Parts: sequence; C-alpha cells; structure tokens
Amino acid sequence: MTATTATRPAGTRKEPRGTVIGRTPRWQIYTPLGLYLLFTLIPFYWILLFALRPTGSTSLVPWPVTFEHFDKVWTERSFATFFQNSLLVGVVSMVMTTLVALAGGYALARFDFKIKRAFMLALLCSQFIPGALMLVPLFEIFAELRMINSLASVIVAETVFQLPLSMILISGFIKNVPYVLEEAAWVDGCGRFRAFCAVVLPMLRPGLIAVGSFAFVHSWNHFLFALMFLSDQGKQTIPVGLATLMGADSVDLGALAAGGVVAAVPVVIVFAFIQKWLVTGFSAGAVKG
Repeated sequence: MTATTATRPAGTRKEPRGTVIGRTPRWQIYTPLGLYLLFTLIPFYWILLFALRPTGSTSLVPWPVTFEHFDKVWTERSFATFFQNSLLVGVVSMVMTTLVALAGGYALARFDFKIKRAFMLALLCSQFIPGALMLVPLFEIFAELRMINSLASVIVAETVFQLPLSMILISGFIKNVPYVLEEAAWVDGCGRFRAFCAVVLPMLRPGLIAVGSFAFVHSWNHFLFALMFLSDQGKQTIPVGLATLMGADSVDLGALAAGGVVAAVPVVIVFAFIQKWLVTGFSAGAVKG
C-alpha cells in the first residue's frame, strides 16, 4: 500500500504563518488591542498599588501587602454605611426603571397613537438635557414633598433620568419578538397580559438584563443627585463618600485608592457575570428601533 499526499496546485504560494487568507494579519489586530489593554489596566494596577502598599512606601510592587487602608475607609470613614446606601439606591432604581420601561417600551412597540413619533422624539431629545439643569426644579419638588435628605429622592431622580433611554431600548427588543407569537397565544385563549408574560417576557431576558445592569451601574456611580439631595452623612452614597476623602490641603491617597476599589468591585462583578447577556441584548436591540 502506498501513501498518497495532497499536492499544492501549481501557481499557488504558501501563506505565511499567523495569517488567514483574505483577512488582516493577526499581529495587526493583536498589537493595538494589546496596547489598549495595557493602557486600560495600568490605572487599575496603580489604584491597587496605593490601596495595598503601606503608608509612605514608594515601591512599585505592593509588598508587603497591607489592608490598613481598607480597614480605615470601612470603619473610620463610614464606607460600610455608604456601601449599603449605594446598594439600596442601585437595586431599587434598577427594579423601578426596568418595570416602568418594560411597560412603556411595550406600548411604544405594539400600539400606534397620534403623537407616537413626537413622543419618541421627546424621549430622544431628553437625553441631551444634563441633570445639572434639573437640580433646582427637582429640589423644589422634593422639598414640597418633604423628600429632601431621603434616599427616596435620589431613587426617584435616578429612575426618571434613566427611563427615556431604557424605554427606547426595550421598545427595540420587543419589536424583535414576532407579533404572530402573541396572536397565537390570544387564539389559544390567553389575554394580552398573560400572552405577554408567557411569550414575550421570556424572550426579553437578555434585553432586560442589559437595561437593568446599566441602570444599576449608573445609579451606583452617580454623584450629583446624592450630593444635592442628601445632607446627612449617614445617608450618603459611595461617590459622595469618596469626595469626603479629598481635603483642601492634603489627600490620603491610600484611603482614596481603597475607597475606589470598594466602589469598583460591585460594578466589576456585575459585568463579569452578565457580559454574555449584555452582548446578546444590545445586539438584539440594535436590529430594530
């Protein structure tokens, strides 16, 4: 038995290793991505360096490792309370934003009314209005309702300012669900609400996770509303708590870095667990809008 080997047709040349025929060479892709990754990771390493190395050390390696800065911000600087307040604001704002945006997005996707285009345009234009312009009217409204110095004022403000974009995104997700599936459920005896819960809602999971996660992150990181509406230190959130670590004459870099790590950990955990859903959700919402 003789072994046969495949021969390359005459006139063809061997492609260099590391390249794909008809595509960009790999080094042209990985080199800029590696530089961007390095540029992104250096600030994270720098903040961990200041948070973990002892006070007064100038070493570029956090050794010996110390957690004195974390203990200082968590106990002496009341970051345990700030963390609880931020978590409450973030979770409640996320739930309220998602529920209201789900109802509004369904109405925009499935119903036609006279001012629908004007309403959509108003939602889009509202994204150009900075929150700072609304501080005075919001403060007066919350003062009349006796909500100043209450976490409820921050939750309501965060929910209202995140609703327009969330409604537009969820409307795009719902448009991707075939309308005939709901009609089939109606024929089988389901009402509109039951058909929505049984047919549409399960297919919206990636989109709801995407919208909810960004609502949580925005509420967690937002500084302005908590600064203006909350005066009691026991009700402050983490962004305002970080600002208190910076004095007029000096800055405790170790404590500030430790506080930054505490503030970043929940956001990193959230995106680490839902990154797959984020990609799926936003790619689905970008098909129709």
